[in-house]
Amino acid sequence: MVPADRPFGHDAEFRGLFAEEAQGRLDSLAASLLGLEGTAGRVEMVTALLREAHTLKGGSAMVGLPRVTRLAHLLEDLLDPYRDGRAAISGDLVDDALAAVDGLRTVIDAAGREEDHEARAAAVEEKLLRAAARTPAAGPAPAAPPEATRTEVPPPPVSAVPRSEASTVAVPVARLDELVRLVTESSSALLRTGHLLAEATGKQPSTLTEFRDLARTLGQLQELTMRTRMVPVSTITHPLHRAVRDLARSLGREVVWEVSGDDTEIDRHVLDRLADPLLHLVRNAVDHGVEGPDERAAAGKPRHGTVRLHAMRLGSEVILVIGDDGRGIDVDAVRAATDAGDEDDDESVLGGIFRSGVSTAREVTDVSGRGVGLDVVRAQLEAIRGRVEVHNDPGRGCEFRLSVPITLAVVPCLVVRCGARRYAVPAQAVLTAVSAGDPATLHAGGRPMVMAGGRAVPVTDLEAILGSGEGGGEGPALVLSVLTRSHAVRVDALEGQRDVVLKSLGGLLPRLDVVAGATIEADGSVLVVLEPGALIDRARRMHRPPASAAATAATTTARQGAPPPPRSRRSVLVVDDARTVRELQRSILERAGYEVRTAADGLEALSRLAERPVDLVLTDVEMPRMDGFALTEAIRAHQVLRNTAVLVLSSRAGDDDRRRGLEAGADGYIVKSAFDQATLLDAVDRLLGGRR
Repeated sequence: MVPADRPFGHDAEFRGLFAEEAQGRLDSLAASLLGLEGTAGRVEMVTALLREAHTLKGGSAMVGLPRVTRLAHLLEDLLDPYRDGRAAISGDLVDDALAAVDGLRTVIDAAGREEDHEARAAAVEEKLLRAAARTPAAGPAPAAPPEATRTEVPPPPVSAVPRSEASTVAVPVARLDELVRLVTESSSALLRTGHLLAEATGKQPSTLTEFRDLARTLGQLQELTMRTRMVPVSTITHPLHRAVRDLARSLGREVVWEVSGDDTEIDRHVLDRLADPLLHLVRNAVDHGVEGPDERAAAGKPRHGTVRLHAMRLGSEVILVIGDDGRGIDVDAVRAATDAGDEDDDESVLGGIFRSGVSTAREVTDVSGRGVGLDVVRAQLEAIRGRVEVHNDPGRGCEFRLSVPITLAVVPCLVVRCGARRYAVPAQAVLTAVSAGDPATLHAGGRPMVMAGGRAVPVTDLEAILGSGEGGGEGPALVLSVLTRSHAVRVDALEGQRDVVLKSLGGLLPRLDVVAGATIEADGSVLVVLEPGALIDRARRMHRPPASAAATAATTTARQGAPPPPRSRRSVLVVDDARTVRELQRSILERAGYEVRTAADGLEALSRLAERPVDLVLTDVEMPRMDGFALTEAIRAHQVLRNTAVLVLSSRAGDDDRRRGLEAGADGYIVKSAFDQATLLDAVDRLLGGRR
C-alpha cells in the first residue's frame, strides 16, 4: 500500500529539489532564531521567519508532503503571536522553535529518501502543539486538514513548471575535485613540456609566444578551478553559534556570540577538517572559560560573557581566532596535569594542553574532563599542516589562533638544497628564514640557536635529521612551526618558491614519517616534499638528554649476556561501533594469545591509547564521532603513537576505499565479506612481526 503522502507520477522528480531547497531555508530559519533570543520589537525578523515557514509550507504541499505542510503550519502558529513585536522572544521559545527546525530537517530528509517518516512527523507535531500551548496568545490547536483536502491542489505538470534563470548550477563534489586534479596535473605537464622545448630548441620556453599564452591561460584556469572549491567561513558559523547557545543554557551561563570576517573564503576540504576543532574550541570556551553570571559580576565583569570567532586571510593562509573574555587558562593546573617542570616557561606549558588525556577539569562530564577535545584539535590541524598559538590572559580570557593553508590541492613550498639533493618544505610551516651569518644566530648551552619571535629556537642540520649526512654547514636556517612546536633546520641553500601538486608515495613503499609526498620536476626528476612536524620531532629526539643511570645499567647488563626481562603479550585495540563485532574479534584474538582492549569509535580509541598504547589497532571505518580513516590519520600524526600498526577491517570493498585507507596510513586493509579467523590472525601476525 502506498502511503497517503507518497507522491505519484512526476511528483517524485521534484521531491529531491524540494529537499535540497528546504535545507537552505531551515538553515536560514535556525540562524534567524539564534539572533532573536532576548529581543522584542524586531517585527521584520519575525515576519521574515514567518515568510520562510510559509514558503516551506507551500513547497511541501506542491510536492505532496502533507505532513511537512502540517509541521510548517504549526511552526507559523508558534511564531505568529510575536509578530506585533510587543512580547520578548524567550529562550524557551527559541528552544522550541529550534527543536521544530531540527525535527523538520529529519522528516524532510527521510521523505527525500522515500523512507517512512510518519512516526518522526508525529513526534515533532506533538512537541509543536505543546509549545504553542505555552505562547502568550495560545488558542486551540489548529485541526489537521481533512484527508479529502490533502490533494485538492495537484502539483503542476512538468510543462507548467517555469524554467528559472538560475545563476548557479549544482555540481557533484567528486566531479569538481576531479576537475581540480586534472587542471593541476596539466600545470605539471606544462613544466615538463617547457623543459623538453628548451632541450629541443636551445631557447627558454618563455621566449615563445605560444608557450607564454598557454602558460597564462592554464594559470588562469587553475586559479578559477581553485576558487570553485572555496566557500566562506560563514558556512560553519551557524552550527558553532548553536553549540555556544545550547551549551551556555545547559550550564546556566549568559554568553554572547560574536563573528567577524566570516566572508573569508577557504578550501571546502580544509573547512570540513576545521569543523570539529572549531566546535571543540567554542565548547571549551563556554565550559572552561566563561564564568557564571554571579562570578563575573563579583569580578567586576558584565554578567554575560563573550565568545568570538574572527577570520582573516594572510597570504596563503587563513587565520581563525576563537577567543573569550572568561577566566583564562590556569597555567599551574596545566603544569600539574602535564608533569611540566617549574623551570618550563608558561608558553611551553600551555603547549601540553593538546596532549591526549590532559584535562584540568575537576570532574568528568558529558562536555569535558576526558582530555580528548584539544587532542582532536591537534590531530586535525596536523592532518592539514596547520598550527595553533595560545594567547592566555589569566582573569581576562584566552585566544586560540589557528593558521591553516587556504587549500590542500596545491601546496606552496620553499625548495632547499642539502648537498646534491633538493627538497620541498611546505611554506605554511616556515615562520622565517635566517641567512648565514645573521646576527640572530647565537649559541646557548653548547647548541646553535636562532632568534625568532623573541624566542631562542634550536637549530639542527637537515642532513643530520634525514640521516643523509653529518651536516655542519653554514647555510641559511628555516624556522619551522607546527602547532605549538618550533625548531630551525639548516640547509645549504634556498632555491626559490613554487606551488607543488602533492602526490602520495602510495602503499607499496614503506611509510616515512618525514615525507609528506612528492612531485615531478620539469626535468622528470622526483622532488620529495618533507613533513615539517616530523622533522621537528626527529630533531628534538636527537637532542634529548642522555638516558638515566638505571637505563644505562640495564643496557650494560643486556650487553653482558644477562637474559632480558620477560616480554609481555602483544596488545591489540579493537575499534568498532557494533558490540557483536567487537566481542567476536576480541574472542578470536584472545584465544590466539593477544591482550585485547576495545573501543566503540575513534574518539574513544584515542582516549584509550592515551591511557596505554598498544602494538596494533584493528579498526572499522564507519563509526560515529570519528571514523576509522580519521582515527588512522590521528594515530599517524601523534608523536607517541605514530609507529603503532593499524589494520582496517571494513565492509567497504571499493578500490577508492582501500586507497583512502592506505593513504591515511593504514598498514593493511581487510574487507569484512572476506573475513574469517585465519585471515584476521594472519594479517595481525604479519603486522606484528611473525607468529606468536
